Amino acid sequence: MDGNNRTFVLKVGYRGAGFSGYAEQQGERTVAGELRHALETLLRRPCDLTCAGRTDAGVSAIGQYVSLPVTEEELQREPRRMWRSLMAITPEDISIRGLYVAPQGFSARFDACGRKYRYRIACGNAQPVLAWDHAWWLRSELDVEPMHEAAQALVGEHDFRSFCKVSSAQKLIDDGRSTSRLIRRVAVHSICEAGEDLVAIDVEGNAFLHNMVRIMVGTLVEVGRHHRPVSWVKDVLEACDRRQAGPTAPAVGLVFEDAQYPEGAFEPWL
Repeated sequence: MDGNNRTFVLKVGYRGAGFSGYAEQQGERTVAGELRHALETLLRRPCDLTCAGRTDAGVSAIGQYVSLPVTEEELQREPRRMWRSLMAITPEDISIRGLYVAPQGFSARFDACGRKYRYRIACGNAQPVLAWDHAWWLRSELDVEPMHEAAQALVGEHDFRSFCKVSSAQKLIDDGRSTSRLIRRVAVHSICEAGEDLVAIDVEGNAFLHNMVRIMVGTLVEVGRHHRPVSWVKDVLEACDRRQAGPTAPAVGLVFEDAQYPEGAFEPWL
C-alpha cells in the first residue's frame, strides 16, 4: 500500500428500528449521520463516507462496510484506542465490528463484488420472542419447499424491474441506467435460532435495486401460502412490471449480512 494517503474501512452492524435508513436525511436519525458525527469528532475534520449498500428505514445490518479517505498521520493512532473511542461515541444500536486499511481510492461501494442479505419470518399464532425485532411475524404457516423452488427462477442475470420500487426504477431508466442485476443464490429454508423456528430467505448478488429483496420475499410468501403457483414467480420476473409482483415485505425482517470484496482489497488495522 504505497502513497501518502490510505482508506479507512469500518465493518459495522446496526439495529435498524431506530434509524430512518443508512443514508443521511435532514432532520432524521440515520446510520450515516451517527457514524459521520463519531468520525468527525475523532478526526476533527469533515468526513465523507461511502457504504457497501444503503439500507432502508428499519433494515438492520451485521456486516456493512463503510470507507473514508485518511492520511498516514491519522493512521498513526493506536488502533485499540481508536476502536474504543468509536464505540464510546456511537450509540448502542450501532456496533463497530472491525477496522481495516485499504489503498488510496478504495470504495466500500464500488469495489464490492457481492452483497448478501437474509430475511427472517416467524410463522404461526405465537409471536416471536428474541426474534421480535428482526423477523416478520406472519400469522400463517409457509410451505418452504415450493418457495425455494420458485426462487430459483430469480437466479442469474435478469431485468428485476418487477422487484423494484416504481419511482426508483423510473429514475434509473430516465438516467439511462439498467435495472438488470445478477443474483447468484436464493435459498429458502427452515432454521432455528435461540430456540425459535423461523423461515430464512438468503439472497446473494452483485447489487440490488430499491426494495428488491423485500419485494422478492413478499412474492415468494404468496407461493408459500399457496396463493400462487411456483411458476408464477418466473412470470412476474418476465413481466418487468411492479404491479405483477407480490407485496413489499416489512423492513423488520431484513438484515444486510455481508459484502464481498476481491482478495487483498483491505487488511486488518486491528
